[in-house]
Amino acid sequence: MRSDPRLRLPVMFIAALLLQTTVLARIRFFGVMPDFMLLVAVAGGITAGPTRGATLGFASGMLIDLFLPTPLGLSALVFTLVGYGVGVANTGVLRSAWYIPVLVAAGASAAGVVLYALVGSVLGEPMVTGHLITIAAVVGVSNAVMAPVGVRFVDWSLGSLKAGAPLSA
Repeated sequence: MRSDPRLRLPVMFIAALLLQTTVLARIRFFGVMPDFMLLVAVAGGITAGPTRGATLGFASGMLIDLFLPTPLGLSALVFTLVGYGVGVANTGVLRSAWYIPVLVAAGASAAGVVLYALVGSVLGEPMVTGHLITIAAVVGVSNAVMAPVGVRFVDWSLGSLKAGAPLSA
């Protein structure tokens, strides 16, 4: 008997949030923490297309926003855009080789960090600094390393809820 994806999704979000706020919160490379919640949005776009990527991006962004001192919804907005963008780019292209999701995770994560800083700056948070390139590079590389696990984890959690499948079954 297969488990219901509607039960696996909350498990995935709770596990990702716990990983982000406990284990990864203690790991720093050049003073920068990896961002697994952003990887959830990227993996959603890779795995299930733009709609599911945006949906997972919004949910993971809102969850992590509860733990950040930045404006509520900033991560949700940026992660939604990143998940959607990756999903659009994924249409028939990103699954041709094993390393493509790794490269996409690196590029999309780095772009997400820059977008986060730009949108935050528009909202009055001084986020565009000289350290931004380092932050984008560290998050991009760390998410590239975690991408194979992240993509499989999101793929497992979605199960039959791939692109085009209804959320309520």
